[in-house]
Amino acid sequence: MQDLIKLDFVDLALAVAFMGVAIGLSAWEKIGLELSLALATGRTILQLAVLGYVMEFIFALDTPLAVLGILAVILTISAVVTRNRIDKKIPQMLPLVWGSIFISTSLTLIYTTLLIIQPDKWYEPQYVIPLGGIVLGNAMNAAAIAGERFVTTVDASQLEIETHLSLGATPGQAVAKYRREAVRAAFIPTLNQMLVIGLVTLPTFMSGQLLSGENAREAASYQILIMFTIAFTNLLATLLLTRGLSRQFFNSAAQLIR
Repeated sequence: MQDLIKLDFVDLALAVAFMGVAIGLSAWEKIGLELSLALATGRTILQLAVLGYVMEFIFALDTPLAVLGILAVILTISAVVTRNRIDKKIPQMLPLVWGSIFISTSLTLIYTTLLIIQPDKWYEPQYVIPLGGIVLGNAMNAAAIAGERFVTTVDASQLEIETHLSLGATPGQAVAKYRREAVRAAFIPTLNQMLVIGLVTLPTFMSGQLLSGENAREAASYQILIMFTIAFTNLLATLLLTRGLSRQFFNSAAQLIR
């Protein structure tokens, strides 16, 4: 199999031409996305260029502190983004989101690294950082969907919840239906992806491995592992987050405070 063809600055400049054409099409059709596309193009180049240098530096260091440090940064950014998409006004929202994503991704990475992949070093950057980034990114999206759906539904159903409470239901029982609905809504994209992967879409991770010259069967095996880790992490993160959120909606007297 041919080795990976490296891209130089000329190749990247030609790739940027795609966005130039997209901006031109937006202006021609008066869609109004020119500024957004230009900003997104600039941020993509800057952020990925910085990421490339940071990853190269961390791989060169090859120390557990560097690997755990970059994962902690990604986790914190993910938690902040998720908090902002749900509701900044809920007490302890950031620690709740951070803890939910941390627990779910930590369990996934520990199990995957130590029991399945089993690299020579448990902190091997080649495996831990890509897996951690993929799992954290997906957990962030799932948690944001579940949290936003749960908060919105509770806000719109206060009368029904208070009725359940007046009839003797516990706070957990009063919001259990909305919690289940929120988790299901957040898990739908993951399920849809799993149902059509390899049939309708060629996954990004597998495509990257194929581009780098990896054996197709080996690439497929790693993609199977990735999908199962994403599914587990997303479900656990949304369960933990919605359970924690449900406790923030009630005071010590089990009264709804939303």
